[in-house]
Amino acid sequence: MNFMIVLSCFSQENNESTDAFLRFQQASSIDKRFEIFFDNDNRYIYNSAFKWLDKVSEYLTVAENAKDAVQIYQYKTILSQIQIDLGDYKKGALIAEKLYKDSKKLDMPVRKQLLRIMDEAYGELRLFEKQLEVRTEMKKNGDRVILYDIYSNLGLHRQAMMDYIIEAESKIDENDLYANAEHNNNLGTYLRRDGSIYTAKKKLDTALTYIDAYLNDTSRNLTAKQFRDAVFLKGAIQGNLGKCDIALGNYESAIPLLEAGVSSSKEYDKGKYSGKVIDMWTDLANSHLQLGNPFVAKSYLDSISATSRITNIVDFNYLLAEYYLRVDEADSASHHYKEYIRFKDSVNDNSTKKELLGLLVSFDLENQKATIQKQRQDIEKTKAQILQRDRKINYSIYALAFLLIGLGAVAFAYFKSVKNKRLIEDQNKIIEASLVEKDSLLKEIHHRVKNNLQMVSSLLSMQTKNTRSKEAIEALEEGKSRVKAMALIHQKLYQNEGLSVIEMQGYVESLVNSIQSVYKKGGHDVNINIDAEGAELDIDRAIPIGLILNELVSNSFKYAFPNKESGQIYINIRMNGEEGFFEYQDNGKGLPDDLEERSNNSMGVKLIQRLVNQLRSNLNIDNSVEGARFWFNFK
Repeated sequence: MNFMIVLSCFSQENNESTDAFLRFQQASSIDKRFEIFFDNDNRYIYNSAFKWLDKVSEYLTVAENAKDAVQIYQYKTILSQIQIDLGDYKKGALIAEKLYKDSKKLDMPVRKQLLRIMDEAYGELRLFEKQLEVRTEMKKNGDRVILYDIYSNLGLHRQAMMDYIIEAESKIDENDLYANAEHNNNLGTYLRRDGSIYTAKKKLDTALTYIDAYLNDTSRNLTAKQFRDAVFLKGAIQGNLGKCDIALGNYESAIPLLEAGVSSSKEYDKGKYSGKVIDMWTDLANSHLQLGNPFVAKSYLDSISATSRITNIVDFNYLLAEYYLRVDEADSASHHYKEYIRFKDSVNDNSTKKELLGLLVSFDLENQKATIQKQRQDIEKTKAQILQRDRKINYSIYALAFLLIGLGAVAFAYFKSVKNKRLIEDQNKIIEASLVEKDSLLKEIHHRVKNNLQMVSSLLSMQTKNTRSKEAIEALEEGKSRVKAMALIHQKLYQNEGLSVIEMQGYVESLVNSIQSVYKKGGHDVNINIDAEGAELDIDRAIPIGLILNELVSNSFKYAFPNKESGQIYINIRMNGEEGFFEYQDNGKGLPDDLEERSNNSMGVKLIQRLVNQLRSNLNIDNSVEGARFWFNFK
């Protein structure tokens, strides 16, 4: 795996993990800072643990000066975790122990976090008795407690694996490649520690297949964190395979696998010393010693010593003894061999192991008792539910008997209703056929009326050609225009699917276009704005309004714009429920002062007044605006 790819992926990390350190400093409260620190697994990717340590110590000093107990406890909790991340488990455990003694003063999130910190520290320090005490407290707080890691640390790897399988296997989705890789790696680890090397290698090879498939699946859009976790897991699997090769004596093939594991762990744990890295350095030192490279082995051992975080003091002293033997430094070899024997005897102290195993079994039994007690409670609850269900069944039987009686009555009523339904359906078909026939007849009537009105219009046109009187020609043209307005109504009706209403926007546009086409020949250039969208009227209201518009538009073209000048006409028709509003306005020369006197002699004005009265309304004429404005409300 090319770690340049990993680094480029890190550079694309989103704000959640890219700058946790900055968000920590910008947080408005200690609670928010506490949450940011403990909820961010990648807090050391861009800022080392030492930088965090300095900043938290600075905040702790401020809190101590202010004597703010809440902030002091929370900052010290964060400090204890940082010390553990730096490998100083004793210091981290000591801080956490002191804080937990004052647990009554602490909020539950802080108490739970302290327990997790102590659990991790005691595990690394192999203080399993204290670790069991911590897990007892965790259990009291409602946390789920596992024991297979302690079993493994005590050398009971097979028991640990069985507990792990019971806990984890049922929760793994077979389609989750990452989870399956992690699961097989854990199984391979337990089997390797138990001495089943060949079986362990099979599990680890399966884990490697899963993680490669996960990383190479182009359909997945992995986040930077997901990619980094996958690379780290692959390195851990390779490191485990390297350990298997060491157990089989294949030191040359073990070295590249262990180096790959070291590279991934160092990249993942940037900013702190990784226990996994130190463990693999130990294996690399062993491999190079076996292959006759003592000085390379010594460089790895020196690196381990420099971290002050020796994960396996027994193997470390044994390897140092081996190194000094190979370079002919007998005194140093003897010293480290004695240390090796001393630490080995301490680790293999059977009395201590027996005592710890007794505590562990006791704790496990308590867990099982609690589980059995819960199962009993569940059984009792289930019994009560069964009794309640039996009562419901009895009630249901009685209800069913009544239901069957009711069904008989319903069936009788049903067959009778079916007969009635058929009669109704036959009647509906007759009615529907009549309605279709009626619609067809109405459309035919409207079509014929429209044709008859067009014939009248044509007769008026013929009469116009045979008339020399200018007044008579104008009267005939006006009549013809009015006939066209009515014909257009009937045309719209028989063209519509519905015969009850007319959509006024389209009708007014057609009417205005018809009128405008006549006057454009005379050189008029008038822009007409129509706002009647959504207004629908029946024929009894549409015809009067159409005739009114015919008169008003024609008058505007005739009189409002002398010398064929350009102008504007605005038509507004809108409906609000059953209430309607009509407005007509132009920006022409306006109405004459003697309008009322002329109205008595003007056919057009008289017609408009009568049509408005037909709509049960009153015509309003506004002389105050530029041009002319006519408006009225109607129902």
